[in-house]
Amino acid sequence: MRMAKRSVCPVACALDLLGDKWTLLVVRDMACGKTLFKEFSASPERIASNILSDRLQRLVRSGLAESFSPTPATGWNGYRLTPKGKSLLPILGVLRDWGLGHIKGTEARMKPVIW
Repeated sequence: MRMAKRSVCPVACALDLLGDKWTLLVVRDMACGKTLFKEFSASPERIASNILSDRLQRLVRSGLAESFSPTPATGWNGYRLTPKGKSLLPILGVLRDWGLGHIKGTEARMKPVIW
C-alpha cells in the first residue's frame, strides 16, 4: 500500500519516512551489525516490540532494509541495510557529530561496521 504524499517537498517526504524517534536508531543498529529482532530489542533505548516490528516492516517496504535468513536452520529472519539504506549513513554520521559537539554528556559508544 502506497501512502499519498502530503507535500512534494523532499524534506517533508524524508521526515514522513524517517522522522519518528525510532527509525534512524534501527538504521544505526543495522549499521553496527545487529540483524536479529532480539538484538534490536536489546538496544539501550528499549524500543517496544510492536514499534520495532512496525519500523522493521516500514524499512523493508521502503527499500531501505531487506529481510534475510542469517541461519536458515532456525527459521529466524534477519534484517540488513540495502544500498539505499546505507546511503543514510552519512546523515547519521552528521547527527552523531552534531550531538557530540552540542549535547553535553553524549558519547559515541557503538562502532558502525558498514559506516
